[in-house]
Amino acid sequence: MNKLIFAAAVCLLPFTPALAQEAPKPAEPFVAGKPLGVTGREDGVYTPMSDNVKVYGAVVSAESCSYDAERGLILSINRGVGQMFQENDGFVSLINHDGSVHTAKWIGVNRNGLVLNEPFGSHIRDGVLYVADRDGGTADGAPSVAVIRKFDLATGAPAGEISVPESTWFNDIEVAADGTIYATQTGGGRDELPMRLFKITPDGEASILIDGAPLLSPNGVAIDNDGNIVVLNMGDTSILTLSPEGELLKTEHAAQAGSDGIAIMEDGTKYVSSVMLGGVSKIPPGGEAELIATGIPSAASLCYDSGADQLVIPLNANNGLAFVPLD
Repeated sequence: MNKLIFAAAVCLLPFTPALAQEAPKPAEPFVAGKPLGVTGREDGVYTPMSDNVKVYGAVVSAESCSYDAERGLILSINRGVGQMFQENDGFVSLINHDGSVHTAKWIGVNRNGLVLNEPFGSHIRDGVLYVADRDGGTADGAPSVAVIRKFDLATGAPAGEISVPESTWFNDIEVAADGTIYATQTGGGRDELPMRLFKITPDGEASILIDGAPLLSPNGVAIDNDGNIVVLNMGDTSILTLSPEGELLKTEHAAQAGSDGIAIMEDGTKYVSSVMLGGVSKIPPGGEAELIATGIPSAASLCYDSGADQLVIPLNANNGLAFVPLD
């Protein structure tokens, strides 16, 4: 009885504004997100992603991908949480042709004997997955050192590593038929690192193949059908073809600056993604570049899925993969 009387008394209390919880007033009006696309860094113009691009998720800060033709699966190389915030959080996912997830964490389901801190570029050669990683660079100010980590492609198990103290980190890597690794140091940024192309022999001896020009923020790197090295400048539209000795053989141009990923077809056609402007350029041998897809946000180091004849493009912080059919 007393409980009922108390409840009624509470209900009859007069409302006072002082007891109300007012929502905090935002400094700026609320804005909802737009569909995936790219907003120009200089002009602020928004470009929606073109209709021929599909995006699927289930990855975390993927920077690169590689295609395993033996199993018909795409390897998504995920940085996970940045090294400044959490060490050893990188992992590798296996993705089907249609973008669905085959194995969410193939490398990285546990950390037993595994170190994969903040992986960037990747490449498959002779049953080995090569990944550009780094040690250090943590919140306690430890110096960063570039490391090439190897994994058995059949089992995912760690298969050795090459530390390169001459560099703080590599952006992209490519492995030649003889096991030589070529790695880009994009340079610039807050640390004002030099812009370099490294050459690492199969026995782990590292040297600087190109230091400075014609490199301008070098990013993607590949080996063409003649065994030459192809480097993408992120700082302009240049696509540089170099001999294994570092001699500049020719310069082509993408349709947009900011190049990141590259795939070279059997006929010599190149596909190049712009991480800054979101387009994919198609460059036929001896021809001019044309955009075949646009508005892909943070279009990073793409790979070619030959089993489905499509390009697969990681979207960095957008935590997804974009798929661009080529047929």
